[in-house]
Amino acid sequence: MAHGDITHIDIPVSDQARASEFYSALFGWQIAEIPGFEGYPMWQAPNKISGGGLAPRSADFTQPRSYVEVDSIDETLAKATAHGATVVMAKSPIDDKSWWAIFRDPDGNHIGLYEGPDE
Repeated sequence: MAHGDITHIDIPVSDQARASEFYSALFGWQIAEIPGFEGYPMWQAPNKISGGGLAPRSADFTQPRSYVEVDSIDETLAKATAHGATVVMAKSPIDDKSWWAIFRDPDGNHIGLYEGPDE
């Protein structure tokens, strides 16, 4: 996947089972929990490229959030803040080879970042 591509979309849900049934029936998404990510069912679209997760809704997470793949989260956050963004969640590990972070753009939108191994 090229860097700068949207790589993942989280959808906030209050009932993961209901949301899984809804999106599976509506779009034909395959939805399942992956070992190591229990409680966070991930979806994959029929094109086998698009995907994301059904994340628990919270007071701070009420709208879908897109994640953009970047070469360096640190460099991207520095550039984003230089252009008026604020860091919502600093770079955090997903596993030993990938990380994520979230920033708020100048209009208040939350955008996620993903940094992982080149494949």
